[in-house]
Amino acid sequence: MNFQVTPGMRRLGASVLGMEAIVCGLITPVAISVNGVEPWLAVTVGIGLAVLCVVAAGLLKRPFGYVLGSLVQGLAIFSGLLVGTMYFLGAIFAALWITAIIVARRVEGATTR
Repeated sequence: MNFQVTPGMRRLGASVLGMEAIVCGLITPVAISVNGVEPWLAVTVGIGLAVLCVVAAGLLKRPFGYVLGSLVQGLAIFSGLLVGTMYFLGAIFAALWITAIIVARRVEGATTR
């Protein structure tokens, strides 16, 4: 299967991952202060997810970046175990991720005709 990366996909994907990095980083203090999660666990999950988002955004020139970005979406939903709201926010970011890829491919496909 040939997965061709387009500039629009990189832009929209990086935008989604950039905003998701901010949200993932902000679950750290919420998990510690509101949910009473151990600080080492909250920092590892929250900051780790934020770093993965930034790394995935940087790798969007290659198809592997989209695999990593999709993995991040699953991990963001799974982080709902620490902060319950992340089930909802992770699902929203996953929907935005899928929409960004589909919309960018359709728009750029329509403009090349």
